[in-house]
Amino acid sequence: MSKLTPVLSRAWDDARSYTLEGYRRHDGYQAVHKALAMSPDDVIKLVKDSGLRGRGGAGFPTGMKWSFIPQGDNKPHYLVVNADESEPGTCKDIPFLLANPHELIEGIIIACYAIRANHAFIYLRGEVVHVLRRLQAAVREAYAAGYAGKNVLGSGFDLEIVVHAGAGAYICGEETALLDSLEGYRGQPRLRPPFPAIEGLYASPTVVNNVESIASVPAILRGGVEWYRSFGTEKSPGFVLYSLSGHVTRPGQYEAPLGITLRELLDLSGGVRNGHRLKFWTPGGSSTPLLTDDHLDVPLDYESVGAAGSMLGTRALQIFDETVCVVRAVLRWTEFYKHESCGKCTPCREGTYWLVQVLQQLEAGQGSEADLDRLLDLSDNILGKAFCALGDGATSPITSSIQFFRDEYIEHLRTGACPFDPALSTVWAPALAATGAH
Repeated sequence: MSKLTPVLSRAWDDARSYTLEGYRRHDGYQAVHKALAMSPDDVIKLVKDSGLRGRGGAGFPTGMKWSFIPQGDNKPHYLVVNADESEPGTCKDIPFLLANPHELIEGIIIACYAIRANHAFIYLRGEVVHVLRRLQAAVREAYAAGYAGKNVLGSGFDLEIVVHAGAGAYICGEETALLDSLEGYRGQPRLRPPFPAIEGLYASPTVVNNVESIASVPAILRGGVEWYRSFGTEKSPGFVLYSLSGHVTRPGQYEAPLGITLRELLDLSGGVRNGHRLKFWTPGGSSTPLLTDDHLDVPLDYESVGAAGSMLGTRALQIFDETVCVVRAVLRWTEFYKHESCGKCTPCREGTYWLVQVLQQLEAGQGSEADLDRLLDLSDNILGKAFCALGDGATSPITSSIQFFRDEYIEHLRTGACPFDPALSTVWAPALAATGAH
């Protein structure tokens, strides 16, 4: 357990951690006083020096993104927090907001002060109504305590915080589609340039950051740059939330430094479920290329996972044992991407449709080996040619699964059906085995 670094999750065993009083019991709202005593540029420099990288998937340096906001432009500046967490396997922001919304609010105050923004928006996935209510209650508490509204803590700095519930579109996790949705339009990605830092929300300079990115800022202010960089690696410093799900004994959120390995996380979480072995896993959600048990010791940081042929993404570690049909899993993910494609660009709109058609045939044991080359050709016509990263993400599980499990695809064709029993991969499989019912 010494490998864990409970900073963001330090108060999660407090039954009232989500309240203002509960947050204050755990060093809450100390960092904001320190930040307001500094100049905005010094706050940006501090975050930049810390090496904090975006926690939403791309890993872009947070302080650098803040520094792109032009100053003295006589335009309003905006901060938009992306809480539209909806990719299969990704499940870190929603439990964080449920347990610790005030950490995000404190980070918002600091970030807005740094980029000279007087308005912040939290774009939350609309289906999580319980989180929406808790977040709204936390914002009300912040206003009542003087952390938001006019003249924050007597500093002369004004800040309005708006919690906005989205309508449940995965595409709105893409930052420019999120901005269009926030403005009341259909959520579709924008052509760039101009980038949001120049023309974002309401055609004004805007920073769009993930929940965990903003929520990490108060800890940096409290502990300092040197302390923060003592965690993680040189190029990927700090601590993050790893979400373990699937065939793992104790699934959940594990906060640990960047650079920890899946083998170490499995040791902490009780390993793959009893009597089974690891077959494949995702390092960053369903939009990242699959890895196998050969990659158990790859350090989970941006550079190492990239060198292994995948992406760290949102650190959504989905664990699959040998009972899972990789073709079936990839088909389900691809059906999701087809359904969630906004349809704005041809490669993604048409490409995801045809990917599903071919995969459905292969999963049923129909078609031919030439269909594998057809899948790769379709993926090549989508990758790098779609309007946004949704199309790219849709190809990742397909190309990586063919790379590592081509024989499994061939086995479907040889037997004329899927050789796996779906019931064996379920949580109730032991009970089925005991009764002999399959």
